[in-house]
Amino acid sequence: MSPTGATGKDLGVATTRVRAGGGGTRRSRSTEATRARAVRIVALVAALVLLVVAVVVIVQAQQTAPCDNVHFRSSAGPVNPSSQPPPIGSNGIVRDLRQFFQGGSAAVFCNDFPDPFVLRNGSSYYAYATDTAGYNIPVLATHGLFGSGGRREALPSLPAWAEPGWTWAPSVLPRGQTFVLYYAARPRGLNRECLSIAVASNPLGPFVDGSSGPAVCPPGGAIDPSPVVTPSGQAFLVWKNDDAIVSQPLAPDGRSLVGSPSRLLVADQPWEGGVVEGPSMVFAGGRYYLFYSANQWSSANYAIGYAVCGSPSGPCAKQPGPWLASGDNVEGPGGPEFFTDTTGQLWMTLHAWVHHRVGYPQGARDLFVLKIGFVNGVPVPT
Repeated sequence: MSPTGATGKDLGVATTRVRAGGGGTRRSRSTEATRARAVRIVALVAALVLLVVAVVVIVQAQQTAPCDNVHFRSSAGPVNPSSQPPPIGSNGIVRDLRQFFQGGSAAVFCNDFPDPFVLRNGSSYYAYATDTAGYNIPVLATHGLFGSGGRREALPSLPAWAEPGWTWAPSVLPRGQTFVLYYAARPRGLNRECLSIAVASNPLGPFVDGSSGPAVCPPGGAIDPSPVVTPSGQAFLVWKNDDAIVSQPLAPDGRSLVGSPSRLLVADQPWEGGVVEGPSMVFAGGRYYLFYSANQWSSANYAIGYAVCGSPSGPCAKQPGPWLASGDNVEGPGGPEFFTDTTGQLWMTLHAWVHHRVGYPQGARDLFVLKIGFVNGVPVPT
């Protein structure tokens, strides 16, 4: 027996255990080293990916979009936007960096988006347009870290009476928890546009139109419906009816018209070219302003004018025009509509052709947003 009292056998077992324990420690250390190397490799790959993404984002932000660097011409002179529009169609990192590199720009969506209408619901913005890119009523939504904007379908199905491919100039009015969509559509077998109404519980849709026929369908056609709400809460619909711009009160739920239409404007100025359309009325500074498009929509002569009205039912007095017209690298502005941002600032959305590509198929009516102020009662785009 050893001095410790352990037998040789016992010592052998202890030695074996020590050796076994030492091997386990070496394997543990080797595993930890392998894991550490893997973590370092993953971290290195992640850093390289972030570096590449950062370079791509900065390059994209520095690039000039096709509808950047254009300047409309107003009755007060060239329009040089200095403020970034609300996040319609683009937000996130690229939008913020583009603002840093490029400064203010009226361009919002450099793709076909004619007759635009913007709805603000809370802090979210939704843009709707005339049928394009295969959509009956496209709505512009933003998504993703980089704020890429994309069109999606707001009105998946047309009523049975409506012919596909002829849905124009939508607008949306919130009524309680419901959103009411007004738009123009062509009845099957008729060679004119008429107005219809659809509803949804979400501003993105799907809107549903269960009508058996148009809501408004005069012999000369009806297009470009646009709602306006008075300070007391009464809603009116303004649109082009035959050859005139008219307005009519809406029922409280917004789903039908009441009373009879009031005639507001006709084409009677040389610059209008015999056409007035695309009306939008806004209440500002205690006055009603009725903006409208005039002249041939597919030409550089298309422009925007305005009138001052005593009420949504008139009378209206036109101001000398055009108020907003073609300028540097931008032609045929039209389709004005208005919305306010979360601070109460008034903005105007519109479409225009760019870089002298006027008319289809070579051109597209891109989406722009201009900040609107008033100087001595006169609207001024900035």
